[in-house]
Order: sequence, then C-alpha cells, then structure tokens
Amino acid sequence: EATLDLAERRRIRSAIRELQRQELERDEETLASKRFRSERSSHRQDNKENWPQSRRLEEEQQAALAALSEQLEAITSVEELTKLLRAAGEYEERKLIRAAIRKLRAEEIEAATLAGNVQSSR
Repeated sequence: EATLDLAERRRIRSAIRELQRQELERDEETLASKRFRSERSSHRQDNKENWPQSRRLEEEQQAALAALSEQLEAITSVEELTKLLRAAGEYEERKLIRAAIRKLRAEEIEAATLAGNVQSSR
C-alpha cells in the first residue's frame, strides 16, 4: 500500500513479477498440453460417433453424382453445360460438369479435324 522504504518496495515489486512469471509459465504449459493432444484419437472418436450419419450422407451424394453423370452424358451442348456449371453449388458437381464440357470440346475439335482432313484430301 504505502511504504516509504525503497528496499521493501523493490522486494514487493520483484515478488509480484515472480508471481506473474509463474502464472505465465502455468498458462503456457496448459496451452502446450492442449495444443499437442493427439488429434487422431479425438478425430477417431468424432468419426465413430458420426459414422452412420456421414456414411448415409456420402452414399446419397454418390447416388446424386451418378444421376448427374448420366444426365450430363445426354447433353450435347456446351452452352447447356455451362448454364448447369454456373448453377451448380457443390465442388464435385462442378468437377463432373467441367469434365463433360472438356469431353464435348474435345469431340468438337476431333470432328473439325476430321472434316478438315476430308476437305484437304479432296
């Protein structure tokens, strides 16, 4: 509180600094123990708890992607595929649509090349 003795004030300040240092060390040890916990065990536990639900969702997604793949094979216009691509929300859907666009463009290039070869042979 109010001490006139300078030596006593120094001792009090050094004791306060030592207590703060010890508290910081304890906090750092606590953080280190939390930070380096085995993530595998907690991840495995999460998967174990959520496995039936995640498995069902994965199967539904695979079925939806298979249906989309069949639908994409029936489309023969790059413009239609581009519209679908812009409307698609999921990464996997966009991936399939982009692959279908690449396939159609490759077929168009091949057809143009064949037509060019026929023209040049005449």
